[in-house]
Amino acid sequence: MPRAQRYAGILGNIAFGVVVVGLVAPARASGSGWSWPTEWQAGGIVVGTPNYEGSRNYRAIGLPIIAPVVSGESRVQVKAPDDVRLRLISLEGFELGAVTGWRFGRDQDDGARLRGLGDVDGGLALGGYAAYRFGMVSAFASYSHQATGDETGGLLRFGLETRIPMSGRMTLTALGGATWASDDYMQSYFGVSAAQATRTGLSAYSASAGIKDVHVGLNAELPLADVWTLRLTGRYARLVGDAADSPIVERQDQLTGGVGLTYKFSLGR
Repeated sequence: MPRAQRYAGILGNIAFGVVVVGLVAPARASGSGWSWPTEWQAGGIVVGTPNYEGSRNYRAIGLPIIAPVVSGESRVQVKAPDDVRLRLISLEGFELGAVTGWRFGRDQDDGARLRGLGDVDGGLALGGYAAYRFGMVSAFASYSHQATGDETGGLLRFGLETRIPMSGRMTLTALGGATWASDDYMQSYFGVSAAQATRTGLSAYSASAGIKDVHVGLNAELPLADVWTLRLTGRYARLVGDAADSPIVERQDQLTGGVGLTYKFSLGR
């Protein structure tokens, strides 16, 4: 499939998934039963990201943002394309919810070391998350498993984050954590089978389940007006363990950055 068509399909699935998430979860109780939120935000973000995990080269990807806003805070948190969190329960600092999104695949022409390895198909990711807030800090863990496309296993993300209000209505969110990956994920994205080694000239390599990266990030939200919000995001990740030792990895240090804009609007009843 041509790359442009593949991205168009991916973006369509992401948009659909985020819209569905927004519709299912934020319904809230009222005196006459359940009602849908009337405050929404929509827009997009352009992200610069490595061509694949371990690549030294980068590409730009556009992603949509569609989410409801309830009491000034969105119930949908977009942490990554495959980690869109939907808050279902919030009680005394504890949060519990669902996770969905799209896990990007990988083409064998994304890098010189991938040629001959074959493509890895992306797909819909499903899972759940839990978080607990104490003071200004929140501890979180989210798990997602690819449900369609190739069987690439599960990812468990965990760490700490904090939201820091700044002057001028800007809000910063700082986070630090790590990602654990299953055997299927590690072998799909970092392993080299004997057959692949024969085709590519790379050494055969078996990647086992474990911590694949540690990371830190900083996000900023800056209201430009009552309805417009500028969103900036940056993330540094360091591949570790079997991921770092993979023969396909060109660079262990991975940077991601993005800039986006959303518009808040109301839907009349």
